[in-house]
Amino acid sequence: MIHFNLRCAKDHEFEAWFQSSDAFDRQLRSQRVTCPSCGDHKVVKAPMAPAVAAQSRRPEPGAVKLRQALTELRDKVEKTCDYVGDDFPDEARKIHYGEAEARGIYGEATPAEASELVDEGVNVAPLPWLRRPDS
Repeated sequence: MIHFNLRCAKDHEFEAWFQSSDAFDRQLRSQRVTCPSCGDHKVVKAPMAPAVAAQSRRPEPGAVKLRQALTELRDKVEKTCDYVGDDFPDEARKIHYGEAEARGIYGEATPAEASELVDEGVNVAPLPWLRRPDS
């Protein structure tokens, strides 16, 4: 897809997307490109600034601190809690109802499963899990 800034003979400017530059040319020749303001078929490409990729910027200090805190949280959870995978909802219930040893666990749950746990009074919370840079 390609984006063009266009202008009609009455100086109305508008934007349009086309499959390709050739597609734009074909549609212009067949008068299928019209000004949305006045319906004029006399349309030309308006000057555009080139799309230049921005240089990568250094992350904001707040973002760096947040990423560091979330990474530390993940490390602590992984070191101090048992990973129970997809069995998380069942295991959380067992712990809540005293059917399993009380301990910290983490694992996988769908939003619906998590909502059901909360409705039952089971203390659960979603964690903002960052991917590790090496994964």
